Amino acid sequence: MCFDIQGAKIRKKSSTAEIILIHMHKVLKFLAVLMLLVTAALQDLHAQYDKDMFMMRGRQALSDGKYALAIENFNVLSQLDTADYWTFFFRGIAKYNLGDLRGAKTDFDRSVRLNPVFTNGYHYRGITESRFGNYDEALNDLQKAIDLRPGYEGLYFSRGVTYFLAQQFDKAIKDFDRYIRREPKDPSAYLNRGASYLFLGDTLKAVNDYNKAIKLDRFDPEGYVRRGRLYASQGEHDLAIEDMNKAIELDTTNTFAYFNRALMYYEQEKYQQAMADLNRVLVDEPGNALTLYNRGLISAQLGAYEDALSDMDRVLNINPENVLAYFNRASILIELGMYEDAVEDYDKAIELYPDFAKAYMNRSYVNNLMGRYKASKSDYDTAQKKVAEYRAKNVSDAGSFADTTKKYSSLLSLDAEFAKKDFNDELLQHRDIDIRLRSFYKFVLTGEKDNTSYALNRRYENPLVARFENSVPVGLDVMNDEVALTAAQLAQVEAAGWSEPVTPEKLFLRALHDSNGKQFNSAMNYYTHAIEKAEDEAAGYDALYSAFYHMNRGVLRAEMIEFISSIENNVQVLAMDDSGNTRARVRDQVVRQYDYTDAIEDMKRVAELVPNLPYAYFNLGNLYCLSSEHINSIENYTKAISLYPYMGDAYFNRGLVLIYLKDKEKGCIDLSRAGELGVQDAYGVIKKYCEDENE
Repeated sequence: MCFDIQGAKIRKKSSTAEIILIHMHKVLKFLAVLMLLVTAALQDLHAQYDKDMFMMRGRQALSDGKYALAIENFNVLSQLDTADYWTFFFRGIAKYNLGDLRGAKTDFDRSVRLNPVFTNGYHYRGITESRFGNYDEALNDLQKAIDLRPGYEGLYFSRGVTYFLAQQFDKAIKDFDRYIRREPKDPSAYLNRGASYLFLGDTLKAVNDYNKAIKLDRFDPEGYVRRGRLYASQGEHDLAIEDMNKAIELDTTNTFAYFNRALMYYEQEKYQQAMADLNRVLVDEPGNALTLYNRGLISAQLGAYEDALSDMDRVLNINPENVLAYFNRASILIELGMYEDAVEDYDKAIELYPDFAKAYMNRSYVNNLMGRYKASKSDYDTAQKKVAEYRAKNVSDAGSFADTTKKYSSLLSLDAEFAKKDFNDELLQHRDIDIRLRSFYKFVLTGEKDNTSYALNRRYENPLVARFENSVPVGLDVMNDEVALTAAQLAQVEAAGWSEPVTPEKLFLRALHDSNGKQFNSAMNYYTHAIEKAEDEAAGYDALYSAFYHMNRGVLRAEMIEFISSIENNVQVLAMDDSGNTRARVRDQVVRQYDYTDAIEDMKRVAELVPNLPYAYFNLGNLYCLSSEHINSIENYTKAISLYPYMGDAYFNRGLVLIYLKDKEKGCIDLSRAGELGVQDAYGVIKKYCEDENE
């Protein structure tokens, strides 16, 4: 659902001044006080103007769907006025739309703490809680909102959705009924009520609601998709395909419609048409695991076993705990005569689901083919035992895994439990995001001196860093990105760096110049000479500047390793397994550990010389992470944050490491904070790892 932000009003503060009558002999004092009051009033007006401006910009960004920009403006507002509940509410909406549910909830919490009768705060916190799967908490918040504003029908719509998600379909229908009485021309209400009827088994009322939704909005593909899926469930595949065709006609990018039409074509044994639709889905969603799975099964049925194998490999790369993907890949491997690999996949399927009778049965068959008769007999007996146990318990849910007559070549629809995670969470836009650590901080050439004020952006300020930058005749800054310099700017650096006499600062400039030009060895030599000269000759501040030379040299050492590794990883290596097969498998990747010891020693020296420099600890965090010393990595990111609480990159990297270590809760909190501090990449990672709260 869309968020309604039209009714928001900016709360403005007003202040009064008490004027005290005084005697003439105190006139000078009076004038002085008056001037102070006038000055304060002007400052207050200026601050109010700033608040209004940032609020306007933030709300406009929300309306335009520029959520990261909205957060930037609301961040500034939160500094200007910590008591304005609208600020946190709007920022919460922006975070919600970026997938940062934790961050959104934190802001909604703040808004209702500041204003305990804030209906919108409870409303949208309830919506957020429902996304977490906390339906009791969500319903409680929605009830508070209804108690505060019982005439707002949108609250009943939201509660109806929450009841639906909580599988309380009767209550969902009652809320949708109430909403429809006041809003009879909203097609989304009929679509939702129709879905509720469908789950209660009332297909007649469901299709009637879908028909009403389509009648109200003939240009919305969703109604046709819903009705088409209902027709398909009733075996009316021609009618179902007709609806999907209409949905695709209205929206040629509707991958959901293509996917469903593929299932319907498959049921009609129109395999090539089904394959074409699945391929179309994968054009827009190359990481859609469910689509890859189904395409792999069709390829196998058509005898294209290599293509089928490739698709199953990709499915398991996306979701390595997909039981049925291992099972079906094993069947494909059997067709290719790769029996050892097939046994490995059955092993994995059984490891993930120890009661998988069909997997035991099939492994028995393969072991028999390879002459392993004892193992084959053991698996056969186990399979029969599992089947008997299921039948004795009459466990319907597990029966499909036990029934040896079950066709595992059947395509899986979106209704299958197996499908839900892959289609909803493991794919789509964020599936193929390149997730990398935020890069090292170092001094870089910027071309020009920067005198900009960064107060509202909470830029890190360090007197020693500022003094060092001012001592150099060209523009310098500490950042984790490169700046493209013009030929004139490079010439200026050359003139400054290669002049006489030779100083550590000039050697440092030479190193920066050559590093900018990817002349790594030359740059390394200049950094080393700068360090040696500084430590031999310098005193006072100059001695401390050596820390900055060490920092850049350490980063350069890491970058050189990264460069070498990128070359090696782009070289395709063909390896042969024990059975003589040469095939690319995800688990066959060769991992090489690189040595970051020298870079770490450089960065430790930085921390020794300037213990309050957060960049040193951030860089150490990166180096330890790359060295697989994850605890040390977390400790150093934490140290960097303690020195500079607004270092979004440190939160981002620490969050990634925590998620890697299976501490998703803390990791996602860090990513939320990183996004709030301006690291926009955080929201892609949040969508990938943090949205499914019930994993």
